[in-house]
Amino acid sequence: MRALTAPAAFLLTSFFSGTSLGLSDYDRCLLDAIKGQAATTSMAIKRQCAKHLDDTVNENQELEEAAESFKSGVISNRIRQERESQWNRFVITPHRRNYILPYTHTSKVNRDAYEFTGDWKEEIRHSEAKFQLSFKVPMNHEDLFRKNDALYIGFTMQSWWQVYTSSMSAPFRETNYQPELFYLTPLSWKPFSGNTGIAFGIEHQSNGRSQPLSRSWNRVYANFLFEKDNFALSLRPWYRLREDDKENSGDSDGDDNPDIENFLGHFELRTAYRWQDYQFGLMVRNNLRSDNKGAMELDWSFPFFGHLRGFVQYYNGYGESMIDYNISQQRVGVGILLTDLL
Repeated sequence: MRALTAPAAFLLTSFFSGTSLGLSDYDRCLLDAIKGQAATTSMAIKRQCAKHLDDTVNENQELEEAAESFKSGVISNRIRQERESQWNRFVITPHRRNYILPYTHTSKVNRDAYEFTGDWKEEIRHSEAKFQLSFKVPMNHEDLFRKNDALYIGFTMQSWWQVYTSSMSAPFRETNYQPELFYLTPLSWKPFSGNTGIAFGIEHQSNGRSQPLSRSWNRVYANFLFEKDNFALSLRPWYRLREDDKENSGDSDGDDNPDIENFLGHFELRTAYRWQDYQFGLMVRNNLRSDNKGAMELDWSFPFFGHLRGFVQYYNGYGESMIDYNISQQRVGVGILLTDLL
């Protein structure tokens, strides 16, 4: 190859020192090739760079077409926003909703569960406060098995607080704890021009009480996700991990609630819709048996003050809490939502 002319040498020096001088991608390719392949003919370098340029253009076109074909919905928008901050050590990433309902009213109090407490069960009031705290922690920086997949540890806590029962020092009537480990990945299936994803997880749920108030179970689940524009759907079937039967009802070992699936069933369906700055949610469970036991939950969130949102929740059916898994009740609550679903 002939020695470089002065202008060419100047261009190379400028390029390696970081000065672009308005060079095209083709010119940059030529300079890179000249630097690293001194024994190659100029014609071969030109052909190589022309092919590289064509490949780059085709790749960019494919990326643009893929971006145009993917229309993000409310779930993917939430995931994108979470991933922008989830590795910030001063940020806690929400999982399920976080809310405080200072006032709720239930149609039925499960006094039978507190039979052993004597007069305490008679002091339980139908009005109480309820709150939920829920967060998750990402476990992987890079993709694990598929593009944009993720592994999380999650934790959710719900409490029912007898704050209006001053005669017995306003105790927490029930608290449920739900740790879980789950894997989430997008899918390429796009029914109805929407987007889909799936999660697989294992979770434990209990109320952390001693006998005879102890309630708990363990589940593995799959969670199918669908989104289109401002609509989201979650279908979560599960399989309960069996425990040994108790030899005596007062034993600490063994299954505290062997019939829980008769009331909570084997799946949960949730939908959510965002209209302007309002969000509406629906949850349905059913045991798919002839007795048709299950539950329904309706909720509505709306702007309130600053970052806070107003929240109204209505529940009808079995299993609002672990202690009430076999009690059917209606509950209405109003309060403040800290983080929403969508």
